Amino acid sequence: MILIRGAGDIASGIALRLYRCGFTLAMTDLSKPTSIRRTVCFSEAILHGTCFVEGVTAERAASLEDAEAIWQRGHIPVFPDDAGTVLSLHRPNAVIDGRLAKVNLGTAITDAPIVIAVGPGFTAGVDCHAVVETQRGHYLGRVIYEGAAAANTGVPGNIGGYTVERIIRAPKVGVFHPVCAIGDQVQARETVAYVDEEPVTCEIGGTLRGILPEGTQVYAGMKSGDVDPRCQPEHCLCASDKALAVGGGVLEALLHFGYRE
Repeated sequence: MILIRGAGDIASGIALRLYRCGFTLAMTDLSKPTSIRRTVCFSEAILHGTCFVEGVTAERAASLEDAEAIWQRGHIPVFPDDAGTVLSLHRPNAVIDGRLAKVNLGTAITDAPIVIAVGPGFTAGVDCHAVVETQRGHYLGRVIYEGAAAANTGVPGNIGGYTVERIIRAPKVGVFHPVCAIGDQVQARETVAYVDEEPVTCEIGGTLRGILPEGTQVYAGMKSGDVDPRCQPEHCLCASDKALAVGGGVLEALLHFGYRE
């Protein structure tokens, strides 16, 4: 079994690649996930019991018995795992850290026979066996067997000519209340949500590709939404090129190390 830590958009792209290759998967995320691109995130199974991404079904699991039944149905179990205990309970054959926290939140090279990390914060050969590059550009999806991925720049990848402008951030500490839904067409400076009573606006127009769910506790500057200036709502229902490229790198690394079920 492969355990993917995280069930946001990048981790879900990894899961799609591996699931379609026939691997047995389980995923974990927070009991109150903060995924932005929720229509393509398996973390939604934690909130709703089940979810669907590109025709693949995930279900919330609370025990190994649950996971066994979910695998029998041909689906992916997703565990709420705030304390990080699922790893120690189930001892997978491979661990993928797909949380994209930009720092190592505790993953160790001894967690499984094969440990693969995604993005900055890890060094191959030290705290994992391989790192997959997540920075958009020439090296996206490449596997690093010695050394680290590119450092976090703090600047999102360029989509449609925009980088930081397409990200929606919370203006203050408080509770998030969206007033627009994923897939909506929004205009520059439109109010798409509130944090308590304070409006949250977008800088550019386009398709609202992601937004936090109702009631999320946020901090000032927290990423809360994503506007896609290409204005193609169908993109909201499929994994991104970046997520699938990273998933391809993870698949390469698993096969490189001779992964077997």
